Amino acid sequence: MTKLSVNINKIATIRNARGGNTPNLVEAAIKIQEFGGQGITIHPRPDERHIRYQDVYDLKPVVTTEFNIEGKPIDSFMELVLANQPEQVTLVPDAEDAITSNSGWDTIKYQDYLTDVIKTFKEAGIRTSIFLDPNPSLVEAAAKTGADRIELYTEEFATQYALGNLNAIHPYKETALLAIEHGLAVNAGHDLSLDNIQYFIEQIPQIAEVSIGHALISEALYMGLENTVQAYLRKIEVANL
Repeated sequence: MTKLSVNINKIATIRNARGGNTPNLVEAAIKIQEFGGQGITIHPRPDERHIRYQDVYDLKPVVTTEFNIEGKPIDSFMELVLANQPEQVTLVPDAEDAITSNSGWDTIKYQDYLTDVIKTFKEAGIRTSIFLDPNPSLVEAAAKTGADRIELYTEEFATQYALGNLNAIHPYKETALLAIEHGLAVNAGHDLSLDNIQYFIEQIPQIAEVSIGHALISEALYMGLENTVQAYLRKIEVANL
């Protein structure tokens, strides 16, 4: 069964807009898990525009499901991850001026770099995942880094699906199946929503985990957080039947 990890960056964005501690990030993580969420994802950036480095330390004791920390493996990020020992670290090639993640790794170009980073995390017992575009030519190099998983960058799928282009799933299926052949598990995330999540998983039932933040938190404004988390779980369950 595909697991649902909820990215709580947007909750931190709302908090930071006013200062103080409302909404409370720790309380939100606890509630999401009570509502059925099977993981908590955060993506701290050096400018701390949403998740702050201190948030990682505050969240660590209350995440009882799976803690997934995403980010670019600069020195401060690596120190943060190693100090907090999440179940999973997802490596993302963030550009400094990017509003949000906008590409996966070129695993051929950065194979040696990623290999060194992943070795450090795996020696600490942390599962590693590489954020990857739906491009089968990048899979072999990703596997050679020693990573445990890839996370498919799904923005293009979401955009095309909204336009009615169901063929947009094909490169994702091809990349996922090839990754599995190379011994990699497959996660997915970015712009997945209640509108498209069921179709995506029906087409690629091997997906181990989806990480969903912006859409889920936005949908929760209308539906409530508990209803929204459980709506995703129902969609995922139906897709996995």
